[in-house]
Amino acid sequence: MIEDPRWLAVLARDDRDDFVYAVRTTRVYCRPSCPSRRPRPDNVSFFRRGAEAEDHGYRACRRCRPDAPASDERVARVEAACRRLDASDGVRVADVAKSLGVTSDVLRRDFQRVLGVSPKQYADARRVDRLRAELRDGRDVTGALYSVGYGSSSRLYEQSDARLGMTPASYGAGGAGASIAFTVTRGPLGALIVATTARGVCWIAIGAETDALEEGLRREFPAATAIERADGALAPVVAEVLRRIDGEVPREELPLDVRGTAFQLRVWQELQRIPRGETRSYGEVAVAVGVPGGARAVGAACGSNPVSVVVPCHRVVTSTGGLGGYAWGVDVKQALLEREAGETATAPDRAPTSAATGRSRDDAPQSISRTLPVSTS
Repeated sequence: MIEDPRWLAVLARDDRDDFVYAVRTTRVYCRPSCPSRRPRPDNVSFFRRGAEAEDHGYRACRRCRPDAPASDERVARVEAACRRLDASDGVRVADVAKSLGVTSDVLRRDFQRVLGVSPKQYADARRVDRLRAELRDGRDVTGALYSVGYGSSSRLYEQSDARLGMTPASYGAGGAGASIAFTVTRGPLGALIVATTARGVCWIAIGAETDALEEGLRREFPAATAIERADGALAPVVAEVLRRIDGEVPREELPLDVRGTAFQLRVWQELQRIPRGETRSYGEVAVAVGVPGGARAVGAACGSNPVSVVVPCHRVVTSTGGLGGYAWGVDVKQALLEREAGETATAPDRAPTSAATGRSRDDAPQSISRTLPVSTS
């Protein structure tokens, strides 16, 4: 512990890193900069966010207020920095910080508190947004790369799977080159489709009719080179998905190949931290991902979740305890929650919402798209 950089930050009251520390003897968690007396190191645990500490039974310190939303001054500074980063390709974060009268460390800390990402991660995401737009508009790959500020193509191609989910050339061709295997079966809550790429599960949907689910899959990936049925090969994956639908403890983690905005990815990761049998409100998830007041945005991210059940968006409800919405119908959501709570639940009588025939996200904001291997909770 005494050599842990986080403990050294606590001793120095250094708030540059984004974490909280909790004290077992007082059951309180604090920011590293808290002015309170330093605890014994063997009584300290570290958490990435305050919400995680609260999940373990700790309460927020009343002196440093680690659960308080970002200050108006900090939010305004981040907004100004975002405008500068959006307006110029290749601008240095240090120059942006200097123009705002703060150090790079302060600006990085502000970004982590307000957006949950660093200034560099934000700038990289916006650059990829612009690259995606250029490629969608039909511009050649080389021209698009230089247009959005990449000095060379080598670095982007090295990381293209993580940024675009495919090479820039394939993305520009509408996803050509992607190969998807799928299987359709009957589950306890209706028809179930599970689809995978070479990297992991990319699509899970529940509906009334198997034909409608397959049609929805093909609409979701219209430019894939191959979308082929592979019932036998995917049997182990389907078994794991069915365990989750039945409310059982998963036996294995499922690698995922999902793409979304930086915010969506943060929300989906947070959903996987919700224990089986428990729920969180949209507002609580918003606070956990560092965007207090962003309940509606969290709801939209849940609605865009491409791998239902594995990323358990059904565990997010309204602040009043209502179910809220669910892509495959609130009856399915209720049944999933009841099964996880150990209650008896049967398949819903009515067909799920029209989303079961395939969700269109054409009206979603342009976003960074990347492959994320998300570990299951």
